[in-house]
Amino acid sequence: MEQRVWVEIIGYVGSGLVLISMLMSSVVRLRVINMIGSVIFTVYALLIRSYPTALMNACLVGINIYHLLRLRKPAKSFAVCEDRAGSAWVAYLLAHYREDIAKHFPDFRAESLREESTRVFLVTHESETVGLLIGEPEGDTLRVLLDYATPVYRDCSVGEALYPSLPEHGIRALVLQSVPEHHRPYTDRMGFVLQPDGSAVKKL
Repeated sequence: MEQRVWVEIIGYVGSGLVLISMLMSSVVRLRVINMIGSVIFTVYALLIRSYPTALMNACLVGINIYHLLRLRKPAKSFAVCEDRAGSAWVAYLLAHYREDIAKHFPDFRAESLREESTRVFLVTHESETVGLLIGEPEGDTLRVLLDYATPVYRDCSVGEALYPSLPEHGIRALVLQSVPEHHRPYTDRMGFVLQPDGSAVKKL
């Protein structure tokens, strides 16, 4: 295959990755794919001697690296607070994200929450609520009913900010009654240990 064709393929691959990155709901995936696309497109621009294009894409690589490094520090960006199961804000969040919650947590039933006992923790980033943990306490263990992160923050950063704060609220362990296969990468990364009965436990 002629060299010119290979150069054009490199350009198309770089452009395609940059476009695909715009479809990502996760901030981390968007940044990573966009960075890879920008690197490839920088190479393409240098091969065709389009130096302004190469410079622009090289700057995009640097911008993506900067934001990825910032996302690696969730404790400085997120806050955790406790709310009531019957609060208007919790009801709004559950209604607003109802379809997405049903997709990822089909067994969760908002109407079954008990205001007198159910514990609810919200994770916020600046003024936006980005995570929601709901569970029933059993001593110092929380039996998790819902561990939800909004689509843009579905990159483990919410859990990394939330879990270390729970001992301050008297919670020493989390229990997931069952772990669907598509949740396994998350639970494994976050330190949940799969039990013989199919549940998973994380000590805090």
